[in-house]
Amino acid sequence: MVKIKKVSDKMITINKNMQSEILMTTMEEIVPEDSLFRKIDKYIDFTFIYDEVKDLYCENNGRPSIDPVVLFKLVKNKNYFVITTNVDGQFLKAGFNHNKVFEVQGSLSKIQCAVGCHNKLYDDLKMVRNMLKENNNCTIPTKLVPICPVCKGKMEVNLRKDAFFVEDDNWHKLNHNYEQFVNENKDKKLILIELGVGFNTPSIIRFPFERMVLEYKDTTLIRVNNKYSDLAFEIEDKTILINDDCNSFIKKIL
Repeated sequence: MVKIKKVSDKMITINKNMQSEILMTTMEEIVPEDSLFRKIDKYIDFTFIYDEVKDLYCENNGRPSIDPVVLFKLVKNKNYFVITTNVDGQFLKAGFNHNKVFEVQGSLSKIQCAVGCHNKLYDDLKMVRNMLKENNNCTIPTKLVPICPVCKGKMEVNLRKDAFFVEDDNWHKLNHNYEQFVNENKDKKLILIELGVGFNTPSIIRFPFERMVLEYKDTTLIRVNNKYSDLAFEIEDKTILINDDCNSFIKKIL
């Protein structure tokens, strides 16, 4: 709620360090009554997303996640692209365009040859469900253990954990889509929203985002992180730092 103060005879004080300040408002105040977004919100029930993604979350353990419906609403009807080091597929399950989500580190929904003998990935959903049905004290029948169809060796989940990580044709297509998106928008007003990126693999998102902010004139970085919200001083005037939990912050702005 915004409080309006009566006019006084005091001299105005201007705070030049506005970097950490946020103006909060509500969608009711800024969205016109005849807006298309109001019509979409009125006639489309997005709660179906919860059923689509429920298998990706634990009911009673782990950190609270960002609401998948909230994430989807954040970018719907906007020109966006998602680059993520998450491997759980939750962006796709939440309704994001599969051509606009680049899962750089792989996916838990795919398996590959353990030594990368060939450049192909395989869906593992059916396999995992069969394993769960046959599970007995954390053991499964040998017949359910996947074998590479080419070298007859072991199979592994498609995660970037060693030199044998498989980057298939789809991985390269999405990498191209991401680079194309950046090139097409680098001279426009571009907002980079960085959610909870630390220093585990900073060369994938954190450092490239800082470089883009430094190089591209009209690019702004919004860094949301309650642990690692620092940044290089060269881009301070083009960065908004939010020292907050990602889930909490997104709910506030929506």
